[in-house]
Amino acid sequence: MNSVSTNNVNAANAASVAASSTASTPSSSSASTLNQADFLQLLTAQLKYQSPSSPADPTQMAQEFAAISTVQGINQLNTQLSSITAASGASQIAQASSLVGRQVAVSGNNVIASSTGKADGGFSLPSATAGTSVTILNPNGSVATTLNLGALPAGAQSFSWSGGTAGTTYNYDISATDANGNAVSATPYTVYNVQGVNLSGASPTLNVAGSATPLPVSSVQTVLGASS
Repeated sequence: MNSVSTNNVNAANAASVAASSTASTPSSSSASTLNQADFLQLLTAQLKYQSPSSPADPTQMAQEFAAISTVQGINQLNTQLSSITAASGASQIAQASSLVGRQVAVSGNNVIASSTGKADGGFSLPSATAGTSVTILNPNGSVATTLNLGALPAGAQSFSWSGGTAGTTYNYDISATDANGNAVSATPYTVYNVQGVNLSGASPTLNVAGSATPLPVSSVQTVLGASS
């Protein structure tokens, strides 16, 4: 039998043995994919029935095996990443849900009057003050009232005003000085009452009273007490 016929017979035998081995061994891969176990079965059959005059190229076989290992590694990483992403999403939902019924402060200098006319605000002081006042402005820019808060320590502060019109948004300015009469620059916050959690986007957002646009959880600077 010439070399061509021998090679054909060997190839047929290898294919037959590989198919028989693969069929007899349970495998989780589909008919269109090969895992490492399938490849090793085919490799064993190929080595057993290779032609002495035209042996298999070991370099090519090693490259093929490395490629299969790489693909399986990537698939495992993708599975792990999906698990981490799902866990992260669940954590974000839990974090957002814990804010329902509470007040949160975000960057801004607005106060929003509730149905009873009460408006809550907040700010942060870098140092203690000897005198602090908050001037609340009407939507037209006129002064609605001035609140004298007196001396305050450094850190987060809050104030309330009960003379607003329900649903109206007011601006406010903070004036603060230290014991030497030097100005203290305060950071103002807009305070919202959290009414619910919105899950329609890529990440949870907060539905708040006084704003038609949900707030990203990441925009929350500090969490205050229960909603007033």
